[in-house]
Amino acid sequence: MTSERIIGTYEGRAGGVLLIASGGIHGNEPAGVEALETVFTLLEREAVLNPDFEFHGKLIGLRGNVAALRKKERYLDMDLNRIWLPAQIAANRHRDPMQLTSEERELLDILEVVEAQIQTYQPEQVVWLDIHTTTANGGIFSITDDQEANLLIARGLHAPVIMGMLDNLEGTLMHYLQELGVRAVTFEAGQHQDPLSVNRAIAALINCMRTVGLVPANIVENRHDELLLSYSKNLPQVARLSHIHRIRQGDDFHMMPHYENFMAVHKGELLAHDRNGPIYAPEDALILMPLYQQRGSEGFFLLSKQ
Repeated sequence: MTSERIIGTYEGRAGGVLLIASGGIHGNEPAGVEALETVFTLLEREAVLNPDFEFHGKLIGLRGNVAALRKKERYLDMDLNRIWLPAQIAANRHRDPMQLTSEERELLDILEVVEAQIQTYQPEQVVWLDIHTTTANGGIFSITDDQEANLLIARGLHAPVIMGMLDNLEGTLMHYLQELGVRAVTFEAGQHQDPLSVNRAIAALINCMRTVGLVPANIVENRHDELLLSYSKNLPQVARLSHIHRIRQGDDFHMMPHYENFMAVHKGELLAHDRNGPIYAPEDALILMPLYQQRGSEGFFLLSKQ
């Protein structure tokens, strides 16, 4: 699995930051993987075409849920982005791999790859950009905590920054990295099947490389900024999570059609149905990630503008 996990690596002549970029943590979200494949091709080409090309540090690109990506499914046994729990990970390291779920094996393999890279490269700092897409159309956005170093990366992606998400979910990759002191940002590049989601993921990755110092600012083309800015136009620069509608097994949740990310909803508006009946908006807010797929732990998120 490890050989299929690594999309590519690119290293400068001198040491520096290790930027880990992952795509496909959910197997029905291939845009991040495609973006990383393109970026490694661009880097190799740039080094040939531009003798003065400077690259400081190291980039490694990873496929997240390899088995689920093969089947184009969100996950096989459990959501890979909800099981990053330190105590459980420590216990799983000592269990027979055949007794683990598919996603638990994926997680341990990711950690094995990353730990080997850190041990070999001995970076000045580790940064992680995790690329996702959503089932709904609408704007791009980033998720991080309130640490200024992480907010600096998120702002460089020219997308709304969603605050408070990590306070209300558990077991995400971001939570695990936060505990390790790794600078980390999640970037949502758009809708799963939108071909421009790949382009936005490419732009975000290149901008991230600029922000953390892997490439000089003067070689990053303005079109990357323009692409991201055009898709986040008229969206709030910062928004805070105010409500999550959680889904339990057997809820038979069905979102009402036509909702998009950052669409305004009003208190009392019918948003969805489940086995218990209609689900209404509890407040005036902006909706985020309305669920239009069969698998998922959250039906929708509501945001308040900062």
